[in-house]
Amino acid sequence: MDDNLIINFTPTGMIPTKEMTPHVPISVSEIVEDVHKAHEIGITMVHLHARDPISQVPTYHKEIYGHIIEGIRKYAPELVLCVSLSGRDFSELEKRSDPLLLEGNLKPDMGSLTLSSLNFNKTASMNAPSMIAKLAGMMKSKGIVPELEAFDIGMINYAKYLIKKELLKPPYYFNLLFGNIACSQANLLHTGVMINDLPENSLWSLAGIGNDQLKMNSLSIAVGGGVRVGIEDNIWYDTSRTKLAHNTDLIKRIHTIAHANGRNIMKPKEFRMKMDLEPGNGNYGRKI
Repeated sequence: MDDNLIINFTPTGMIPTKEMTPHVPISVSEIVEDVHKAHEIGITMVHLHARDPISQVPTYHKEIYGHIIEGIRKYAPELVLCVSLSGRDFSELEKRSDPLLLEGNLKPDMGSLTLSSLNFNKTASMNAPSMIAKLAGMMKSKGIVPELEAFDIGMINYAKYLIKKELLKPPYYFNLLFGNIACSQANLLHTGVMINDLPENSLWSLAGIGNDQLKMNSLSIAVGGGVRVGIEDNIWYDTSRTKLAHNTDLIKRIHTIAHANGRNIMKPKEFRMKMDLEPGNGNYGRKI
């Protein structure tokens, strides 16, 4: 893994509400402004979720994603942007793939691809093999790079299956997520096994759910990986859960830990080069 630290910023997610924390960005303008603040501090990429402007529930509509992307690229035309294609709330291919239809200056660089079905504590994310293959195929045809989400070792093995089927092209980027109730836990054994099993030519970041976010971010910074960080995965600043976090608080803390470990933050330009992405500034995704 490269010495420069990938910061994959996850500002919103599908779960946090204003009732849970007033700091979660929900509207287009709130998300754009939170990303703006994070960009000024220093991040590599953003994992975006869109919300309906009235109900505030997650939405798949490309129009809303387009407004978010347009707002961000006005001030950060090189920042790497990934749209969520989650199966937690939407099961139809037409809905999940809708953000992939954005083009031109609104085209996302990446789209999330969860590599199997899984249970959360109260809900399930359904990702049938046919759905995964179709989303991967659409992204390949459109020059949008999958952000590969793995919650356990079997999902990494499925990524290797997709590679054999030529649905995934190197280089690869993995988010390895730990601490979900039905998946790999935030301990050294689970972490080491998953990292060790990644395919060649992979960049990776570690994420932790809830209180495990800081633990897994700190571990990854220490061993040379990247981090996924933001209110999507954890609304609290402290593990005692006495202080609700601002996204800027979480980003600044990552910078502090990175500095203590002698690591610089990877610029979007460097990540684009490593992932064979277009340079930004009007050209996005990967050349087809």
